[in-house]
Amino acid sequence: MSSQLGIGSRVDHPSFGKGVIVDTALESYIIWFKSQQGTRTISKDYADLKTLEEAALTPGSDTISIADIEQALGNILDLRLHDTQLVPIGPRWKRGTMLLKPGDTTLTPKEVPIDTFFHKIVMVRDRLRVLEQKVNAHKVMTDDEKVDLQQYITAVYGSLTTFNVLFKETHHQFKGMSTKD
Repeated sequence: MSSQLGIGSRVDHPSFGKGVIVDTALESYIIWFKSQQGTRTISKDYADLKTLEEAALTPGSDTISIADIEQALGNILDLRLHDTQLVPIGPRWKRGTMLLKPGDTTLTPKEVPIDTFFHKIVMVRDRLRVLEQKVNAHKVMTDDEKVDLQQYITAVYGSLTTFNVLFKETHHQFKGMSTKD
């Protein structure tokens, strides 16, 4: 597509089918697809997006959109993620220790403060979230590649649910794939 499409333009995507542009950003369109019952962000440079019906750009459409704000906020969060988010540990684990006892009794056991271990778990969770955002926002990967990587990330979250017992608040916990349908 060589021209810029306006909100209301109808398009056809090879994977998602027919859709309508509901918002525009500097480098992408936010398109509602009936087959997805939701929106997807598609690059304006995506060559396989076919225009079915073109709506004209409206004056002021080059202003900042919600998608631009979301992208800027994502970039800020990426930059600030080295600052540890305050995630409280469950009260019963505060000042506790974890004893790592080797099977070989001639070796010395190691004590690890649970607070230190918990901090490492929170850092893993936060870095997985950044990885997830980077996969979803990647401009070169296909949607199928993104879904494939997303499944691995979700599986890692599921593997880490064992550590949910350490979190004080459930909204901070790991969530893997649900087995309920």
